[in-house]
Amino acid sequence: MRRPALYSSSRPNRATPAHAPGAASGSPQADAASPASAEPATASPSRLRRFGASLSNPRVMWAAIVLLAIALGSSLVLRPMQRQLTQEDINAAVLKTMETQVMPSEYTRAYENIRPSVVRVVSYVKKSRLKDDPDAKLPGGGKRAKPKPLGAAPGEGDMAADEVEHGVGTGVVIIDKGVILTNLHVVSGADRIKVTFSDGLEALATVTGAQPENDLAVLQASKIPDDLIAATMRSTNDLSPGDKVLAVGFPFGIGPSSSGGIISGLGRAFRSPEGKQEMTNLIQFDAAANPGNSGGPLVTMDGEVVGIVTAILNPTSARTFIGIGFAVPIENAASAAGLPPF
Repeated sequence: MRRPALYSSSRPNRATPAHAPGAASGSPQADAASPASAEPATASPSRLRRFGASLSNPRVMWAAIVLLAIALGSSLVLRPMQRQLTQEDINAAVLKTMETQVMPSEYTRAYENIRPSVVRVVSYVKKSRLKDDPDAKLPGGGKRAKPKPLGAAPGEGDMAADEVEHGVGTGVVIIDKGVILTNLHVVSGADRIKVTFSDGLEALATVTGAQPENDLAVLQASKIPDDLIAATMRSTNDLSPGDKVLAVGFPFGIGPSSSGGIISGLGRAFRSPEGKQEMTNLIQFDAAANPGNSGGPLVTMDGEVVGIVTAILNPTSARTFIGIGFAVPIENAASAAGLPPF
């Protein structure tokens, strides 16, 4: 018995060759294969023209732009969120910075904060006041004036030919209009007072107030720098022995110089070597201070003024520092300038 023919249900991968049997024109096999074999490998010129014409249509262009915008927005929305910084990340960054960068010391930061407010104070007296005893020792370790060149006129900050240096000390600007605190013994009895600001500007100053019981004087400068910065004052109520402090001034006229130490005690009393005056409620400190530091600020590690350096204790006649200095609390100094208490 003859076996029936079996046919595959899948379409042939390629068209039957033209010379193959059954490929003759008009046959059913040829008609079925002709559509597949007639499919072009590339788009025909007519299709390209139709595609170009569709692109020139404004509606089609705007539709394409909208689709691109939607695709772009979707990509942004689906993008993973950036991880937020945690406290651990911040701590690690700070620790790395501290390990790789040299940080300034507490004393350096305190000095930089107070330095723009510190001034050098020099007082002068007329030679005629020493006429009776020209070889007498000048108060405050003053110096006799050196002759000036002929034809040179004394400037505002220069020592005149008929003057001698009476005292050298330090001051601190407490109001940016040129109000300065210093010690009374630095300027007492002076015929002329000169102050030198941190930027080098020199100006004459006058005494506008005094508090003799605390050896304090208030000065007003005749001119000031454009960018003058006043010091920040801080109450002494929360100070304790052991707190770090910095003394800034012009010891022996050298400076500005800074020395660091701690508060040694509070509420101390001091009597001057001549026994003429006794001061109470003083801050005792061990930061180095010498003649010329008088009137300078005693500051905390934040650069805030807590006292005005006024005296050092030395049982000898050398008048040099042996480790005990005294400062007037800033509350007293502020009242001398007419400022409200803290």
